[in-house]
Amino acid sequence: MRKALALLSVFALNVGAADNIRTLRGYSEQTSTSELQWEQKFREIPDPARLRENMQRLSARPHHVGSAYDKDNAEWILEQLKSWGLEAEIETFDTLFPTPRERSLEMLTPTDYKARLEEPAVAADPTSGQKDEQLPTYNAFSIDGDVTAPVVYVNYGTPDDYKELERMGVSVKGAIALARYGQSWRGIKPTVAAEHGAVGCLIYSDPHEDGYVEGDVFPAGPMRPEGGVQRGSVMDMPVYPGDPQTPGVGAVPGAKKLPLDQVKTLTKIPVMPISYQDAEPLLKALTGETVPASWRGSLPFPYHVGPGPTKVHLHLKFNWDRKPLYDVVMRIKGAKYPDEWVIRGNHHDAWVNGAEDPISGTSPELEEARALGQLLKQGWKPDRTIIYCFWDGEEPALLGSTEWVETHADELRQHTVAYINSDGNGRGFMRAGGSHSLENFVNGVMKDITDPESKMDVWKRVRLADISKATPEKRAELRSRADLPIFALGSGSDYTSFLDHLGVASLDLGYGGEDEGGQYHSIYDDFYWYTHFQDTDFVYGRALSQTAGTMMMRLADAPVIPFQFGDFADTVHTYVTELKKLAADERAKIKEQNDEIDEGVYQAIADPKKKMVAPSKESLPPYLNFAPLENASDELTRAAAAYDKALTAAGGNAPASVNAKLIQSERMLVDSRGLPNRPWFQHLIYAPGFYTGYGVKTIPGVREAIEQKQWTIVDEQITRVSQALQREADLLDQAAKQLASKPASGA
Repeated sequence: MRKALALLSVFALNVGAADNIRTLRGYSEQTSTSELQWEQKFREIPDPARLRENMQRLSARPHHVGSAYDKDNAEWILEQLKSWGLEAEIETFDTLFPTPRERSLEMLTPTDYKARLEEPAVAADPTSGQKDEQLPTYNAFSIDGDVTAPVVYVNYGTPDDYKELERMGVSVKGAIALARYGQSWRGIKPTVAAEHGAVGCLIYSDPHEDGYVEGDVFPAGPMRPEGGVQRGSVMDMPVYPGDPQTPGVGAVPGAKKLPLDQVKTLTKIPVMPISYQDAEPLLKALTGETVPASWRGSLPFPYHVGPGPTKVHLHLKFNWDRKPLYDVVMRIKGAKYPDEWVIRGNHHDAWVNGAEDPISGTSPELEEARALGQLLKQGWKPDRTIIYCFWDGEEPALLGSTEWVETHADELRQHTVAYINSDGNGRGFMRAGGSHSLENFVNGVMKDITDPESKMDVWKRVRLADISKATPEKRAELRSRADLPIFALGSGSDYTSFLDHLGVASLDLGYGGEDEGGQYHSIYDDFYWYTHFQDTDFVYGRALSQTAGTMMMRLADAPVIPFQFGDFADTVHTYVTELKKLAADERAKIKEQNDEIDEGVYQAIADPKKKMVAPSKESLPPYLNFAPLENASDELTRAAAAYDKALTAAGGNAPASVNAKLIQSERMLVDSRGLPNRPWFQHLIYAPGFYTGYGVKTIPGVREAIEQKQWTIVDEQITRVSQALQREADLLDQAAKQLASKPASGA
């Protein structure tokens, strides 16, 4: 005990000396010193042994939405929080969650084959055999269906893959599309297949992506075995996530529900996931064109596209039940600014046992909460209110977070400073994505976290790794840049409702890159697999606790919210440059194709026997006017610099009105009319792509209009984004003026 106190005293002296030259953004010298001391105390508390115990408890049984252990876990998390002296409660919602009633897949020609449609238990893995509690292998929110049709192999099932099929003269109309996992989110595959006339869709895990090509398969190694299957949702979440029957409103008692036949986010055709063990006979029997080199998976035979002679019968029927959700919510009331909220979240539900996804992130979040409880007992109090959320129902459709956000939307818009999310966590490098107004903040925290293996700070380790892997041009940029870039967020986890719907500045955090994963959404993602092949000693779980917890404390205690808009302005300039190039490339591509048609280049490849046809000419797109975007991004750059200058002059002191402005800064980038054809998504800078699902499209209204050749709406979308950037610049100008005003509060 004496030794620990002596070490703390030495640390306090060192921090005091170091902070003569280092002041945290949004803090004064004095408040920086105090903050850094409390943060160091916090980071000493998370314990790898506790992280292991948490995972073992939470992943002991399958805990999907509606299961007994899902509720049991929520109640256990609540009990833990209360035992640490924290105020917490469970908020419940009632949402649609279909589960399988009948499933079958049978090849009828050229030979008979009945698909197994289940993952075999592994003797060495004690929880893989919990058959009575496991969800079967299926894709949630597929419609019921009974179809018999020929099979066509469509590679990853992206729009570009169907363009290639068209060039080969192959149609999926009236067929069942067989796609492999990868390249796009799984829900895009049946969507695009249905658009091209397919009557069903099968999605399989090729060993090229996460099987024996990548390493030894389970249980000898971490990769997916031949019988492994990736469950997952195929709901059309790029339209809206959450309960399909209550779009835009919380699924609470009395909420009006859409009839099932009016829900827009269910698939149009039946879809089911299968293992490569079940896919192999179907693929092997296909004839037709040999696939292009980039379409070849790693099964040991030539891949053909079909159709024929492979014909299958797919039968699916679901229980269309509504199930309860259990969101666990903990609050620590702010001592100075109780009406300003910093929110943290990770989900607790899983498709099966879910050790990696999500418990490797849930367990660190619990350790953060325990550590904050200990700090409270030592006299620390956050200036802003801290809220910790453990979401239910993330796996099917971001259900728990979306319903909570939609229920509390008005107060969240008014009070929320930022939302910090995590999901699964592994071993390796810290990666962050999110709002670029938080990029500088993320970099600052990364420099205060020690990487558990290299012992250097995680910022330096990431920078060295990024530079070593970069092209020469990119390497020079990384070396000259003060801040490491964070990536933009699309969708795929619980930040979606906060960022894309409300316009709350958000981050998504996790460690990874040195772990091998092949059990995503399978029965093998469990405690045995994780402790043998992932963060086996839980030191990176501890690092996640230290990272996210430090961020929560720093955001909660900063006298001036530590947003920085210079990095955001630089990023917007990059996006505008990309859009101009995209438009020019599209125009040049169409012109080149039209010229080749005029010259008769395509006539030689037209082959009636193969149904191959030459393309028809397209109208050249108009020249687009990007001047409004360029002018608005220049204004944002100017305003960001002016705000930084005013913040430096204020020295960590500010009137309360400045933080009120800053809380609304991300909201300036939201338009209540939403994106074209999907009004739920309201952020004009970040959104999941309509045809990528999880993958982000930046400045999506403009980018997707160009990509989809909707030339008539491009100018309108440019105007909307330009107005949003100007709103942001105006807000920063107002905040800069307020920083210069007196009196100041928050010393």
